[in-house]
Amino acid sequence: DADPVRAVPPPPHDLSTKHVVTVLAICGAIWLVPVIALYAMLGGGHIYTQQSLFFSQMAVVTFGGAYAVLSYMAEQTVNNYGWLTGGEMLDGLGLAETTPGPLIMVTQFVGFISAYRNPGALDPILAGTLGALVATWVTFAPCFLWIFLGAPYIEKLRGNVVLARVLSCITAAVVGVILKLTVWFGVQVLFTELQPVHIAVSAGQTGTLALPVLGSFDPLVGAMMLAALLAVTIFRFGMITVLLCSAAFGLVAGSAGLM
Repeated sequence: DADPVRAVPPPPHDLSTKHVVTVLAICGAIWLVPVIALYAMLGGGHIYTQQSLFFSQMAVVTFGGAYAVLSYMAEQTVNNYGWLTGGEMLDGLGLAETTPGPLIMVTQFVGFISAYRNPGALDPILAGTLGALVATWVTFAPCFLWIFLGAPYIEKLRGNVVLARVLSCITAAVVGVILKLTVWFGVQVLFTELQPVHIAVSAGQTGTLALPVLGSFDPLVGAMMLAALLAVTIFRFGMITVLLCSAAFGLVAGSAGLM
């Protein structure tokens, strides 16, 4: 009879160098070949090239899920690239929250709007659609690389004390990033006017901080925000119920000219 210990099948994943090289070659090509092709054909200043590089970078350096990604994306696309305004970013988040599909698909909204406004020789709708495809591709294609490359090592890494501490620190940082996103979106919603203020960051360097104009506070939006907060935290309403009620109230208030 065969030795039962020897009869145990090998692990499903090959952790050899060959496996790593194969995954890097295939998944890396799926992700980076279109990016390189766009850069070679259109140049670094074209909107599709900028989108492919930015969303690729975002897929690599962001941790913590969609809300942490949104903070970085909102700051860069609004303040750095100028692809859309803070209010339009809020519209994209609202669409992503109230429609089926993952929240991260707000990247598709940003890709469409930015390309729609920089169509070049293309029809704006066609340019926007292509921009949405570029943003979606480079947002999700890197996931195949991380999954197929890292998944075989997950069991080995779970018991790594150093890695566990690193991930704990990353989790703490993500909480801060999400809090920053909450404040940013809250200010954009509650106040209709923001005033840029230049502040000294370091010797010879200044930064810009958008502070709300207190006189532009919207009491109706403030009441809606407070009601939603109480509904979730005190009365324990479900998130879907709160979102649907908020959307319905916004539709009625908008139709009545109150918003």
